[in-house]
Amino acid sequence: MVPIRVEAGGVEAAEPATLAEMRLYLRLDPEDASEDALVAGLVAAARASLEAETRRLLKPARFRVVLAAWPRDRRIPLPLSPLVGVLRLGLAGADGAVETLDSGLLRLGPDPVEAPCLLVDPAAPEPGGRGILIEVAAGYGGDGPALPAPLHLAVLRLAAARYEHRGDEADPPDPAALAAPFRRLRL
Repeated sequence: MVPIRVEAGGVEAAEPATLAEMRLYLRLDPEDASEDALVAGLVAAARASLEAETRRLLKPARFRVVLAAWPRDRRIPLPLSPLVGVLRLGLAGADGAVETLDSGLLRLGPDPVEAPCLLVDPAAPEPGGRGILIEVAAGYGGDGPALPAPLHLAVLRLAAARYEHRGDEADPPDPAALAAPFRRLRL
């Protein structure tokens, strides 16, 4: 099996629940913005908890995949769900120069949500000692599929519970229970 390295890109995307949605859900005074930073942090923490439970990305992001060679079966499984598309493909030499390839040489596998992978066209050139660089987009929102309503509600509920019970409740709602219907299983 060819080793795969996946790195997060530098694109900052919006959280799956906006500050305005969260303020409305919490019924906060529209004139008082004193806790906006706290509320925004709780939304980010709720999203991260649910992403860990579901093994899905709840907001759009870009990732760079680095390979030393094409896999023999021409299939590149990725831990990024939902997988949205290939943004860039290239071969990088030792000197850092990148030869751009047609991103059409890669296509999404048949199920980019439950079994995200890239399928390599047989016409893709061999790297010849160069590294294979692939940039992909993944996650709900943006150019990807819309975030399912139950996951959106789970973000709101988890963030609200953490807001309402700051320090006086041992455990807020269980992210595993909220995310159970959307959890990706591993074989």
